[in-house]
Amino acid sequence: MKNKNLHNIKSSGFKVPNAYFDTFEKKILNNIDEAHSLNNIKSTSFKVPENYFDSIETRITERISEEVQETKVISLINKKTVIYISSIAAAILILFNLSIFDNNPSFDNLETETVENYILDENISSYEMASLFSTDQLHESDFIEHEFDEENLKEYLLNNADIEALMLE
Repeated sequence: MKNKNLHNIKSSGFKVPNAYFDTFEKKILNNIDEAHSLNNIKSTSFKVPENYFDSIETRITERISEEVQETKVISLINKKTVIYISSIAAAILILFNLSIFDNNPSFDNLETETVENYILDENISSYEMASLFSTDQLHESDFIEHEFDEENLKEYLLNNADIEALMLE
């Protein structure tokens, strides 16, 4: 439905007689007959037993007390939920107390074999290693005064040295 010409409409299309609303209230009041007023009504169509409203309160309280039933109460905090929540809290506590989040590595925690493998795999030269140490840390006495155990020396030579090269020398 197209409403192109709605803005051109000048009248609503409804007509009311002149002075209709001025006399409307008077017409309504004149139509009310005194015979139909509430004061003239002698009986209603509803009948209530005698003394009904005197005893209604006691009858209602008796019926309510008879119908009172115990309601089922469901506790929000029971053993199952307490165990569930405490287990989650314990798991979180253990997670934060583990050393997984310890990001402070130290040389005390490193194994010697791990350091040796790193040096061998990365092909670090002795000059590069020497540049890492300061002269205060290196003393000749630290390297001279080592006493080697004879068994450890034999084991090292057997496992790591080329015996044929040593015999030829």
